[in-house]
Amino acid sequence: MQTLKVSLAERSYPIHIGVNLLSRADLLQPHLKNKKAVVVTNVTVAPLYLDRLMATLGVLGVDALPVILLDGERYKTWETLNQIFDALLDAHCERSTTLIALGGGVIGDMGGFAASCYQRGMPFIQVPTTLLSQVDSSVGGKTAINHPLGKNMIGAFYQPQLVLADISTLDTLPDRELRAGLAEVIKYGLIRDPEFFDWLEANIQLLLARDRQALAYAVQRSCANKADVVAADERETGERALLNLGHTFGHAIETGMGYGEWLHGEAISAGTLIAMDLSCRIGLVTVDDVFRVKKLFINAGLPVRGPQMPAERYLELMRHDKKVQDGKLRLVLMKGIGEAIVSDVASEREILASISACCT
Repeated sequence: MQTLKVSLAERSYPIHIGVNLLSRADLLQPHLKNKKAVVVTNVTVAPLYLDRLMATLGVLGVDALPVILLDGERYKTWETLNQIFDALLDAHCERSTTLIALGGGVIGDMGGFAASCYQRGMPFIQVPTTLLSQVDSSVGGKTAINHPLGKNMIGAFYQPQLVLADISTLDTLPDRELRAGLAEVIKYGLIRDPEFFDWLEANIQLLLARDRQALAYAVQRSCANKADVVAADERETGERALLNLGHTFGHAIETGMGYGEWLHGEAISAGTLIAMDLSCRIGLVTVDDVFRVKKLFINAGLPVRGPQMPAERYLELMRHDKKVQDGKLRLVLMKGIGEAIVSDVASEREILASISACCT
């Protein structure tokens, strides 16, 4: 097991990364304030891992209530969130009751948002079970639900008490979900860690083959990068915005196509290639840089072209993005492998040209 720390003064917390951590009562015990907990999960994850987690909580004498939701991005809504609140209220949960999010990014986001709201804040623990959630969404305190006009537009910054990333849960992850998670892994190499990008180029097939040592290293390196960024810029006023490489384009794909049609990582993959094309178009990176990045995404089995929507529709959806500031669309662009910037210098004509060039 490896342990990292997200350093946020009195709100600092550990990230434990290893195998069979769901059975480690000693890791959970310090973060449970009383003997009552609620485990929020979904119909896919519950049959696989809920009993194991409930047994571990039982060893600690914790009375745990499971809340099992439907699975999928399209259920990341107010209506589903209210199901969590209904369960908390029906069980007379107190402010000190701990909410444990067991699942992927959707469960982590909704569980964390519910915890931030219930009685104005209850402790919560992230137990991510997908690669994407282990390397990205479980770390950093971003919680949200979707709106028909935009992804993750309603939410809060709310940090967990603990992140428990059990690599063994990736054994049951569908291949498509594993590949989608790799998009966020590659992102860290692109924006700030060129040595990691080199490693990914050399080891992408090991990751696709679910080599546990390679997966553990990729999760650890990704989380270390994110922990550093979050510690420096918790509420995304500066450097943390770089973590959104490809996301403005990607969120437009997810919203425009209907939530769940494209997995988040798939949309981010295509969105990153649009950002690379735009970066090249305005002279920030070379054609060789674009080719190198495209090759890695292809080798990871990820889409490198966005879906066919009118370029103007992409732009319309992008204007709802959280990175719009003073009416200007600010995009994460690349200056080379390992260096990203936030910029509003690209013209609307250039943005539309890159979208048109990169979407089928």
